[in-house]
Amino acid sequence: MQHEHGHHGAGHDAHAGHDKHAGHDPEQFRRKFWLSLALTVPIVLTSHMVMDWLGYSLEFPGVRWVGPILGTIVFFYGGWPFLVGGVREVRDRAPGMMLLISMAITVAYLASAATSLGLFDLDFWWELAALVTIMLLGHWQEMKAIGQAQGALAALAALLPDDAERLDDSGAAHRVPVADLGVGDLVLVRSGGRVPADGRIVDGAAELDESMITGESRPVPRGVGDRVVAGTVATDSALRVRVEAVGEDTALAGIGRLVAQAQSSGGRAQVLADRFAALLFYVAAVAGLATFAAWLLLGNTDQAVVRTVTVLVIACPHALGLAIPLVVALSTALSARAGILVKDRLALERMRTVDAVLFDKTGTLTKGRHTLTGVAATGGLDDDAALRLAGAVEADSEHPLARALVGAAQDRGLRAVARDFRSLTGRGVRATVDGADWAVGGPALLRELGADVPGELARTAQGWSRRGAAVLHLVRLSENGRPEVVGAFALEDEVRPEARAAIAELREQGVKKIVMITGDARPVAEAVAADLGFRPGVDEVFAEVLPADKDKAVTELQSRGLTVAMVGDGVNDAPALARADVGVAIGAGTDVAIESAGVVLASSDPRGVTGVIRLSRASYRKMRQNLAWAAGYNVVAIPLAAGVLAWAGVALSPAVGAVLMSASTIVVALNAQLLRRVRLTPADG
Repeated sequence: MQHEHGHHGAGHDAHAGHDKHAGHDPEQFRRKFWLSLALTVPIVLTSHMVMDWLGYSLEFPGVRWVGPILGTIVFFYGGWPFLVGGVREVRDRAPGMMLLISMAITVAYLASAATSLGLFDLDFWWELAALVTIMLLGHWQEMKAIGQAQGALAALAALLPDDAERLDDSGAAHRVPVADLGVGDLVLVRSGGRVPADGRIVDGAAELDESMITGESRPVPRGVGDRVVAGTVATDSALRVRVEAVGEDTALAGIGRLVAQAQSSGGRAQVLADRFAALLFYVAAVAGLATFAAWLLLGNTDQAVVRTVTVLVIACPHALGLAIPLVVALSTALSARAGILVKDRLALERMRTVDAVLFDKTGTLTKGRHTLTGVAATGGLDDDAALRLAGAVEADSEHPLARALVGAAQDRGLRAVARDFRSLTGRGVRATVDGADWAVGGPALLRELGADVPGELARTAQGWSRRGAAVLHLVRLSENGRPEVVGAFALEDEVRPEARAAIAELREQGVKKIVMITGDARPVAEAVAADLGFRPGVDEVFAEVLPADKDKAVTELQSRGLTVAMVGDGVNDAPALARADVGVAIGAGTDVAIESAGVVLASSDPRGVTGVIRLSRASYRKMRQNLAWAAGYNVVAIPLAAGVLAWAGVALSPAVGAVLMSASTIVVALNAQLLRRVRLTPADG
């Protein structure tokens, strides 16, 4: 099965900066933990210190060798990943967590062995075994948490079915592995089945569940000629699909690559955490040496060993190492499920500081296609009769305005048959309907025919034009008399209903300025802005802008000290997307390889931009909280571990230090999991 979407191996990279045992999986740590725990129990039970504490006694031949023998097994078997990781950090000249852990358990082991040989008076084997076991538990849980977050990649791959039904020339279906499909193959997608590869529908219509690609929960109607994406589900009917992309070229594979890229990309917070973790090694090493020297000078060799081991354990930057990577992995996975694909972590970090959002109008705030918004008729016709005739005359035209007119007539059930269709290039069309000649077109057609628009109809059409609508006229033609204009139709690029909600929500989030940029004439742009609820004097409109000049508008906004997010469809907006502080490509569900954007929204819903801002702010907040906790924990815990309050009877044992260190890691992991509460998709979706 073709599941390889460039994600294998990428999962560990996301936390490679702190996790030098990236070659191991959670399952290995699970096995080592349980076996070490089983060996630790008899070591603890036969410890004289524990027996004294709990007031019981165990005496049998060889009892004194239980600790040394089983403790040695725990050290080498359970501690091996830490020892190997520590050596690797030394070799890479990147001292960090693994080196601290390996130093701690090595000192503990040597002290325990020296005690068994009568050189020290420390009952230390149970401490060593408990220390290794707790470390294994902490690493197992850490890797499991990160693995779950990165499971988004595996989940994406799992969306593809194992098999597909390929149709032969006779129309018979043959079940084949998805990996065997090729471009040009015809496949059958049954009701309830998943689309096996990107392609185009050649027969059938169905409601497709595209939520795993776009984050939109409602099924989307798709019919002949529409593009479909691998992994989506035909919910109610069968389809025949011509394959256009397979394997690594599918949208799903592209999404997988983006998620892997985002999880492995660094950010400012990660750099800070890595530097702090490296610094912490030196702090711990110096603190450990100082602790050992201080207790040695006080004449207490046993305490020197115990305190030094505890300092090294406490100082392990486990929580610090997990603070950023887990937030990165979780936020990237959660956003991918919501149709927000983060290509660049720095872009996501910057999104929280954005104070101006620049929207490309066509295809972003509007649907990018015209719809009929007004009909007026005269000359004995009512609105429906005029629309019926115009729809018939335009039936064979491929012009977008004509298609909108024909679609509106069909939606209202207004049908008529036209004959002798002729296209008048650049002016309009004419045809015969119900035995009479008719023409439909714009101002150029009226000028050519010398036709005048009647007063009331002219005033209505002028009102439409002022608000930015394209106006077509229906003209009755006769051989003898003057052409008579009997109908007018307003066609407008429809504003997305969700665009108004997106703008209102951006204001609630504290975005200072909403800006729209378009190549349309200013009256059209101003009309759309008013419809969207732009605030005069606060929000802005850049009108009559050529595609090549959109990036200059971004530069102008930036020159005013604004941090700009540019939102566009990625087709002709690439320079502006690249120029902006954050480039957000929208409506790219089937084209996720948009190089110029830092964030890609798989759906066409502009409300996704507000989800990106919420995600950015929540991620940054969690990173800061985790860093503050992890750093604060070490600042407080290291002096306690060194024994600065030993005079007051407050002293931490190495095992307690290991428990506290693991507890700190768990706090950080649980705090990161709270990101799941962030609403990334629209409230109604």
